[in-house]
This record gives sequence, C-alpha cells and structure tokens, in this order.
Amino acid sequence: MFIRKSPLRSLALLALAATALAGCQRNPLVVTRSPCPAVAVPTYAGDLTAFAPGASPDAGNLDFVATITNVRATCAEGADQLVSDIRYDIVARRESAAGARSVSLPVFASVVQGGNLVVSKQVGSVTIAFADGQLRSTTGATARSTVSRAAASLPAAVQARITRKRRAGDPDAAVDPMADPEVRAALRAASFEVLVGFQLSEAQLAYNVTK
Repeated sequence: MFIRKSPLRSLALLALAATALAGCQRNPLVVTRSPCPAVAVPTYAGDLTAFAPGASPDAGNLDFVATITNVRATCAEGADQLVSDIRYDIVARRESAAGARSVSLPVFASVVQGGNLVVSKQVGSVTIAFADGQLRSTTGATARSTVSRAAASLPAAVQARITRKRRAGDPDAAVDPMADPEVRAALRAASFEVLVGFQLSEAQLAYNVTK
C-alpha cells in the first residue's frame, strides 16, 4: 500500500558512506545513524474527498477536499524511549461558500517497523472550520509517537561490522557489508516510521487509488 522512499535504503547509503570514510585515515568525518523514526504520509491516505450525501462519487457532486501537508517532527532521544512530536497542516476546500461550517476529519498516526509491521496506531479527529463566504481553510494538528530506543538501535556486532576499518588489500576490503543478509535484516528491524494520514472508508480509499 505504501509507496515511499524507504528508510532502509537511506540507512544503507549511510552505512556505505561510513564504510568508505573508515578506509580514509585523513578524513575526520564520522557518519552516525539517528535512531529516531522517519515521518511520512502513506500513499493514498493524504487526501480525503467527500461528496454530497447520497450522491455518486463524481466531480459534479463534490462537497469538500482535504489534504495533509507540511508534516514535520521533533524527536526527543531519551535513554529508553524515542518520543516524536509530529505537527502537520490540513488544507481543505469546499465547493459552496454559503454559511459557516465545521467538519470533523478522521486521522491516524501509526508506528511501522521494518516497512510493514504496524507496532501501534492512534485514531483521532481534527476539526476544520469554514467562515461564511470562505471556500478554503487551514488548520494545524499534532500527534505523538513513542519507540523503544533498544528496538531502534543496531546490535553492537552489526554496527561494528558496518563501520569496521578496511584497508586496501584486505580480503574483504571490497565486500559490501550490506550484502550480508544478517546486516540487512538488522537494519530493517531497527528502522521505524511514523505514518500520518486520513482514516479513510473503503470507498474513499478506492476513490483515491483510481482518481
């Protein structure tokens, strides 16, 4: 369902960079991996389209459209937990500007491990208000996630394997540590994302997939 830039790929690039730098004694740069989860909006879950009650889902019956945007996070790295405070905006546009109106939008925040395992999920709602004569409205929303620091940390043996200094002429100098299935599995298991989106009905999700 999710078509997103994988945090595992980013971690692999960091790991390779660390390996390359380790072989250069004159380069003092040290590449470190942050255990904090990445934050993203799942494909198809960033928009919510509502139609007039009882009407067919086509452009002529549109009621309003809402979009999640400007997602950002602040991560507090504690000794035992990684706490992420996520902020995002919801921008909505309605078809009729007549009358003041408030709309409650269902939203979720999920912690996903390894790209496909849902560790936790919170479902709530965000209210967006339109003043009389107003077609567009924007409101801010927040969410919080907690991830075990131990779960998001690489085992010491794997970390040492990735960052070990390699010298030209060593038997494994040209061997990519990411080619090791154990290393790849450890990186995947220690990779977390916080996914923020609209809690859509089956019909709303199907509409997003096909539009």
